[in-house]
Amino acid sequence: MQPRILAITTALTLAGVAVPAFSVDKGFYLGASLGQSESGLRNGNFNFKDRNQGYKLIAGIRPLSLLAVELNYVDLGTASVGGAQAKTKAADGFVLVFLPIPLVDVYGKLGYVSWKTDASAPNLSLHSSGSDLAYGAGVQVHFTSLSARLEYEAFDAQTAAKPTLLSLGVTFTFL
Repeated sequence: MQPRILAITTALTLAGVAVPAFSVDKGFYLGASLGQSESGLRNGNFNFKDRNQGYKLIAGIRPLSLLAVELNYVDLGTASVGGAQAKTKAADGFVLVFLPIPLVDVYGKLGYVSWKTDASAPNLSLHSSGSDLAYGAGVQVHFTSLSARLEYEAFDAQTAAKPTLLSLGVTFTFL
């Protein structure tokens, strides 16, 4: 009886591990990420950078196993140093290139970001915006239509103190 239980347990375990191999990796997907952001402002009277909590909302389409296009709304939170504050929000678009490894996707992303920073200090206020190059990299694991991802993104926005976001998120792929 012991060998039979061992065989059944082994088969069920292998079946559980094999499920992600049959994951949905192509199609339209939605998701969200939460993580640590770094932003600030470099413009005349303001010159600071701070870490905070940021998040993003994700919408993308992956027509091929090796390629996806993604649009994101990003809120990098409020950077605060002394009495000065800067709140940065952005919308970005990326092309993602995947290196598919069984059960895992490693990817790089390159795109364009449109950002806006509202800054204030006692008796002083500034609104700055721009559009710049954006880039990043990440890794994701599939569980059928659900994926968990860890990624890093950076915006080449000099005035916004080169914002970054290191986040952990989930996406759901629709067939």
